[in-house]
Amino acid sequence: MGRIKNRLISKLYTKMPFLAERSANYIPPLVFDDTPWARFEGSLNEAKVAIVTTAGVHLKTDIPFNMQDPEGDASFRVIPSGTLIREITITHDYYDHFDADKDINIVFPIERLEELYKSGFIGTIAPAHYGFMGHIVGKKLDLLLEKTAPDVASRLKAKGVTAVILTPG
Repeated sequence: MGRIKNRLISKLYTKMPFLAERSANYIPPLVFDDTPWARFEGSLNEAKVAIVTTAGVHLKTDIPFNMQDPEGDASFRVIPSGTLIREITITHDYYDHFDADKDINIVFPIERLEELYKSGFIGTIAPAHYGFMGHIVGKKLDLLLEKTAPDVASRLKAKGVTAVILTPG
């Protein structure tokens, strides 16, 4: 019942965003004064590019993100390059992904990335991409910031990724 309620509320908030701000459960976006900004250096036609999404994207064979925990799920899922679109799904109750279910490229633009690679616009595609669930609060947010996100950043760096496309849900 809780998942159905969450999905209905997300559809309602999508249609009428002002209701979300009036909700007792509304959590304003986080703002960090010390967020580092890294300007892209180099040429895109030499870049190794990965996708990192908070849209709840993962392989159909993966364990879905935990929709029962009100603080969210701070884990991530690895999506290998070359994965077929039909092998990918979305587990996320906190946004309306009706259109993304029809075309995953809306939140996980893997086919567009492949087109950029084939055209020579980017150098290469990273061997793996990463999916997170975007609704993360409380202690799970601390876990995300202190452990999970740095783990993914280290993995990207170890694979020589020089640019990341970040997509929300």
